[in-house]
Amino acid sequence: MQETRAARSSDGAFKKPGCSWLFITLAAVCLAPGSATAAETPKRVVSMNVCTDQMAMLIAGDDQLHSVSYLATDPSTSVLAEEARRFAVNHGQAEEIFLMQPDLVLAGSYTTRATVGLLRQLGIRVEEFQPENSFDDVRASLRRMGDILDRRERADTLVAELDRKLAEAKAKPHHNITIATYYANSYTSGAGTLVDAVVAASGLTNLATKLGLSGTQQLPLELLVMAKPDMLVDSEARYATPALAQQTFVHPAYRTLAQETGRVSVPAKYTICGAPFTATAVEMLTDAATNHSVSGQTGGTQP
Repeated sequence: MQETRAARSSDGAFKKPGCSWLFITLAAVCLAPGSATAAETPKRVVSMNVCTDQMAMLIAGDDQLHSVSYLATDPSTSVLAEEARRFAVNHGQAEEIFLMQPDLVLAGSYTTRATVGLLRQLGIRVEEFQPENSFDDVRASLRRMGDILDRRERADTLVAELDRKLAEAKAKPHHNITIATYYANSYTSGAGTLVDAVVAASGLTNLATKLGLSGTQQLPLELLVMAKPDMLVDSEARYATPALAQQTFVHPAYRTLAQETGRVSVPAKYTICGAPFTATAVEMLTDAATNHSVSGQTGGTQP
């Protein structure tokens, strides 16, 4: 029998000819473009995190950003989904990123660790960003992205835009209203989250923080009902088919509470990442609170 498709190793086992992609990549590293140093302006940027995707789209110069992650094109997670379709899309795989020949890769601190590590071993500059948990974090991330892309003036403009929108929201009448954020699997956002910062910027009280919760935690339906918040806030996300993750939303107790207090939906894409568009969530809550007070609430939920 001819062994045209396989070669026999020294221990007698058959193996396929050729090398793994990793070996090929390591062998080709000498052909890779030089990575931009901190003092150089990057010219071919690849982002593989939905938050760095959107910051880069807002700040990068013409033709500076080459690729964004596939999540950036999803309108449920990305405010700039339409804009993202102008760029090459990546799935965070080391081999595809390498073949794009970037001189800078942008990643989140939780982005695929194996990919980040390998890209650095290959000599590619990778800049990581922590999630934003406050508007100060948002400002710092925007300015840092501006420095990295050598676009600080543009970043400062975005920070000013964010501050202007927050000031406008603050100038509106504030109300002594407690709101409860409630998501799939009964999760809520407490102290130390961007959602909590949005609630505070709206002049409202976050029930989760009031109850001593921090971070993202589950809030049992019984506790939610007994706490009697003035308003319910969800993310507008509803699955196309029945799911246990959303069983709370069809529970009679939840439906009654939503009917009695009123519900406002703030799409998660406005609070997943920090940017000037996060102020849209503040505006939505402020407007909802105003309507709540004017109507004396209590009637009905928003679609």
